[in-house]
Amino acid sequence: MDKNFKELLPAVKGFAFDIDGVLSTQTVPMSADGIPMRTANIKDGYVLQLAVKLGYKIAIITGGKSDAIKKRYEGLGITDIYMGQATKMGAYTEWRDANALNDNEILYMGDDIPDLPILKTVGVATCPSDACTDVKEVCRYISPFKGGECCVRDVVEQVLRSKGQWGHDHSW
Repeated sequence: MDKNFKELLPAVKGFAFDIDGVLSTQTVPMSADGIPMRTANIKDGYVLQLAVKLGYKIAIITGGKSDAIKKRYEGLGITDIYMGQATKMGAYTEWRDANALNDNEILYMGDDIPDLPILKTVGVATCPSDACTDVKEVCRYISPFKGGECCVRDVVEQVLRSKGQWGHDHSW
């Protein structure tokens, strides 16, 4: 019998996320030179840096190439940032293997067609509420939150709660 979403959470040791449509909204303004100006949710940022401090492995795998992406997520303690990944599976397997993780120990959140190969591979496939239909069909959990609007906070917080790691006054 298949496990439900909540039963899968205690096994999670690593998280991987797309940027556009997951950690930022799907609609972004463009700079004068045509570079997308992405948004970042502060609550997503808080939970990501907390997960890093708690020892979780985290990867950002995105087709984007903005220096702002690298700077933002490195500032949160994330070192595995794969940019310019039109085909994301290679970056995913490189990160997974380098961190000695099994697919069933990884939660991935994606929102569009390029995310499907990873979503079909990981143990916990998730997406924001405004993901495309094809993605929603393969995910174990669809967050009630849209991309860029705390969907990442939602899934990471649920993993931390499942392990009794949420709501503590962590003294670092």
